[in-house]
Amino acid sequence: MPKRLTVYQYSSCDTCRKAVKTLQAQGHELELIHIKETPPSVETLRKLVADSGLPIGKWFNTAGDVYRSLGLKDRMAGLTEDEKLELLAGNGMLIKRPVVTDGVQVTVGYREEELKRAYDD
Repeated sequence: MPKRLTVYQYSSCDTCRKAVKTLQAQGHELELIHIKETPPSVETLRKLVADSGLPIGKWFNTAGDVYRSLGLKDRMAGLTEDEKLELLAGNGMLIKRPVVTDGVQVTVGYREEELKRAYDD
């Protein structure tokens, strides 16, 4: 059954475009949020991370330029969860994308089968 999903995405990202196409093909209604212009707040991220069941480190776009330019590879172990949330909320390009949620489940990144399974009741 189609759902209303919130998708934090970056329109220039091939992975995000594939995810949007997959979700639209399933008939879902999508609220697309530009992750660079409107990154989720610390409070929103705290809930999304908890709902995803993933450790916060999995939320970072480790292949991105911003991650590398900030030297986060060497700094992550010394940061608190709150500091990590502040970094993610402060720069949407640090967030692995797309982030998709129906308000209960949250997926991070794009794996077609996982997306289909997560939001297809």
